[in-house]
Amino acid sequence: MEKRQVNIRVIDVLLKWDPLGYGEGSYETEAVDVLQAVHTLDEIKPLSRKIQAIYEFSFEEIIPLKKCEEMATKLLLIKNEASCEL
Repeated sequence: MEKRQVNIRVIDVLLKWDPLGYGEGSYETEAVDVLQAVHTLDEIKPLSRKIQAIYEFSFEEIIPLKKCEEMATKLLLIKNEASCEL
């Protein structure tokens, strides 16, 4: 899977995620920021903290770290599937 396909899959997963109850697709700016973090971070804990910080900055609400860890795991799996195919 090429980087473009990874980006599409990551954004798709993030846009369907509604961690704060604002409705699917309410987090476009945050999804782009998280996508960038996915490409720079390779471990679940740092990525989950970054996800939490991105959403907290935008909405002034904290997503429980466990939810962020679950999302970080999904996103890193997508990224790692792509790197294994190269």
